[in-house]
Amino acid sequence: MQLFRHFSPFPDDVRGAVVALGNFDGVHRGHRAVLARSGAVARAGRRPHGVVTFEPHPRSLFRPQDPPFRLTPLRVKAMELEALGVDLMVSLHFDADFAERSAENFVTEVLHHGLGVSHVVTGYDFVFGKGRAGDAALLQHLGGVLGFGVTIVPPVASDAGAVFSATRIRELLRAGKPKQAAALLGRPWEIDGRVEHGDARGRTIGFPTANLSLGDYLRPAAGVYAVRAGIDVAGGSVWHDAVANLGTRPTIGGTDLRLEVHLLDFSGDLYGRHLRVALIDWIRAERKFAGLDELKAQIARDAATARALHLAGRAGV
Repeated sequence: MQLFRHFSPFPDDVRGAVVALGNFDGVHRGHRAVLARSGAVARAGRRPHGVVTFEPHPRSLFRPQDPPFRLTPLRVKAMELEALGVDLMVSLHFDADFAERSAENFVTEVLHHGLGVSHVVTGYDFVFGKGRAGDAALLQHLGGVLGFGVTIVPPVASDAGAVFSATRIRELLRAGKPKQAAALLGRPWEIDGRVEHGDARGRTIGFPTANLSLGDYLRPAAGVYAVRAGIDVAGGSVWHDAVANLGTRPTIGGTDLRLEVHLLDFSGDLYGRHLRVALIDWIRAERKFAGLDELKAQIARDAATARALHLAGRAGV
């Protein structure tokens, strides 16, 4: 997949693409319906299939006081889109100047003159332009005037009637419900990062951990999780069953929020490696123990619980 950080000048060989337009944070099942539609239009017209999105997320500009909320930072979003067969991703830099563009200017100068799109597919609720003045109706009107097609995808819901949305997924993760979040995402939610040096205390009690900071990621409920840990290798990831603690480590007087991952039945040096950590199931809330011996005993029980959950998952229980 080609990645572009600008809309002009745009290479001739990718002008005329069919593009899905939106933020796509999470690349959840609702987003995948939009991408499936744009992909079908692209294949039918033998056009490149693209995604036009924004970085940083506009919410970061308009509501900087909000706590971290991202489900998929740029690197992870690009990985998910590439896995879905997208040919090109245009990640437009969203700053105060870009936010001043009117809806009409965005469509005319960015989509039409800049990217030369042949067709745009977006969700029913996508809004754009200064003051969020642009909506699906305006996009369809301007597309007709400028000569490109527009498809608006209606709400997509689960069999139970729940509309797939990033907002709902964030709520579930903050409530310690990763399995329910995965059902809306279409896959387990992941935290991706480079393994950092910690205080090495886990190694001294027999449970070495790979430590990741959360950066711009959403903060899910603090606690212990059964997770899958994917070690980046050339061409993909090698996955291992694991157990993780997300929290401040109150037993040892910790204060910073940290994700500590213990890979089951694994030995090796992971410092500096990229690790993907997929939240599979919730085990318990984080709490303070009387000392390291009590903590060690609980970690052993957590590891056994995680192992059982992984085995049950593979068995389809």
